[in-house]
Amino acid sequence: MLKQTESLGATYAGIAAVGRKLLDEVLAPMRRTFVGKDEVVDLLGLSLVAGENLFILGPPGTAKSALEQDLGRRLHGRTFEYLLTRFTEPNELFGPFDIRKLKEGTLETNTEGMLPEASIAFLDELLNANSAILNSLLSVLNERVFRRGREAVKLPLLMTVGASNQLPEDEALRALFDRFLLRVRSDNVAGEQLGAVLTQGWEREAKLAGGAAEAEGALSVEEVRGLNRHLPKVDLSAVRDDFIQMVVRLRKAGLPLSDRRAVKLQRPVAASALLCGRAAAQTSDLWIFRHVWDLDEHRELLRGIVDEVVGESAQGGAHPQAERPAAPDPESLRRDLDAIGSSLAGEPGLAAVAVARDKLAALGDRLQWIENATAREFLSNRVGELWELANQTSPSPQ
Repeated sequence: MLKQTESLGATYAGIAAVGRKLLDEVLAPMRRTFVGKDEVVDLLGLSLVAGENLFILGPPGTAKSALEQDLGRRLHGRTFEYLLTRFTEPNELFGPFDIRKLKEGTLETNTEGMLPEASIAFLDELLNANSAILNSLLSVLNERVFRRGREAVKLPLLMTVGASNQLPEDEALRALFDRFLLRVRSDNVAGEQLGAVLTQGWEREAKLAGGAAEAEGALSVEEVRGLNRHLPKVDLSAVRDDFIQMVVRLRKAGLPLSDRRAVKLQRPVAASALLCGRAAAQTSDLWIFRHVWDLDEHRELLRGIVDEVVGESAQGGAHPQAERPAAPDPESLRRDLDAIGSSLAGEPGLAAVAVARDKLAALGDRLQWIENATAREFLSNRVGELWELANQTSPSPQ
């Protein structure tokens, strides 16, 4: 028994060392290079360890592809990136049929240098995907299997990063979007950070012009796979009740979260613990729930609910993202409150009023963090008006 314990301890020490290496030699340099992108960088690292897909929403020119490319260069492994259009054909992602095999009467895909051989894939303008490649992408994203005719090939894919400047409206694309467990925004940086962005960008241009090699291979793909394999060994028992309550509360607030996604969200919780050098999860690891939104207007609501739970935990050894709740966006809060006002108009049902109250409670907690006093006062008054409306509303039974 003693030898077995020592063996397990040595194994975990090795895993913890890989986690530190990922933080220190991959993610930390990326944060320095990409000013104002700490949240995106941390989500890339977390998704990589969890073996889950990440969706990045943001306008053009906000470093979405540059971030993924930089991550790929810092890993010893194959990457694949492609800009999707409405006319993208399956061959462009998965490779053409092998002509030699075709002459022999066998349909076999030549995947050399294509997505099926990649460890990390980046699909820009993901939501341009057409029906011709949709089914193949769904199995790749969900099962890590490439299917074409009789072919069924298990893929070495660790993570797919999808990016777009819009959210899906078509139902078929919603199914594709759903395969990206975590979501994060990448916006233009605030004015006070623009100087640092310009300096870092200019220094990078100078290095490349001088022939300096870009970052290469600080971590191997096999080391990352070791982290993936260790995830089921992370003890989640201490956060099980809080995890369940979080899912229940999000559902009560009208945020869709299926059982399938809830089960998969245990992986990034475990990944957050591993990256912090812990063999067991703690409540602060539930910060990952901030990134399960389906709509842009869910983001502030999610932060209000999640930060309340995570902030109360006050535990040491927390992930940096658990310790850095983002300041709320007053304009986003205003839109959310207007949406709540619309839901209370007319004769809302009992369920609609209950959801509105849950949303108001969560958003109201966010107001104290607004720096602009005028915006904070305006939104506080609006919350008060909506509470009064919710309390006066006589909902019709449904």
